[in-house]
Amino acid sequence: MSTTGPPDPVEPTGGGPALPANGGKPRRKGSLLRELPVLLVSAFVLALLVKTFVVQPFFIPSGSMEQTLHGCPGCTGDRVLVDKVPYWFGQPEPGDIVVFQGPDTWPSQSTADEPGNWVSRGLLTVGRAVGLAPPGADDYVKRVIAVGGQTVQCCDDRGRVTVDGEPLDEPYVHEDSPLGGGGCNGREFGPVPVPEGRLWVMGDHRSNSADSRCHVQDQYSGTIAVDDVIGKAALTVWPLDRIGVLHSPDIQGRD
Repeated sequence: MSTTGPPDPVEPTGGGPALPANGGKPRRKGSLLRELPVLLVSAFVLALLVKTFVVQPFFIPSGSMEQTLHGCPGCTGDRVLVDKVPYWFGQPEPGDIVVFQGPDTWPSQSTADEPGNWVSRGLLTVGRAVGLAPPGADDYVKRVIAVGGQTVQCCDDRGRVTVDGEPLDEPYVHEDSPLGGGGCNGREFGPVPVPEGRLWVMGDHRSNSADSRCHVQDQYSGTIAVDDVIGKAALTVWPLDRIGVLHSPDIQGRD
């Protein structure tokens, strides 16, 4: 008497897929609820890396860069993209618009109070990361006028800023007053030697900018450190009617 084993499984006909061994129910690779936190964390980490090393949105809080960048009271504050790549292997040059962390001798230019609870602080951090909230109290945007080893002064007989005795070509300058404003916004200053590794910066709105001129008596002679530069303002992205590239003119005629 011969014995036989169980019959071999029958393959489905009609070219259809074979049924899974678990009774026909498709095997799940992971529920959406388990995958969603991973996706959110991954997206956040990627955005943080891009913001830290490549490009960062920035909100213009004041009118010190008028008319190049709008940020005055009653205006729609411009949002710009700050490109960090150009300064990976190089340094800021005269004519560049830079965002930087101001020295401890510079007062805050932001009027927004820091929130007290962790939820509001988190929302503010996210808003700053995407350029929808005012920047940190120590963040500034100005234009580079002179670099380390140069001497900056104002003015020549035509009222122009000079670097190493040569007048600058500054078509972007905006002034409410022919005298350049009062106090530290006045025209005359210097001569100021710029130390190596530091920058002399000024706002395009010369009669309304608390820039290097306002800090010539501090320990840095009004200059900022190259290492404190966050990046180069490269593009206006908001409002839509002002989208455009931010140029860095050759103000010292070096080309």
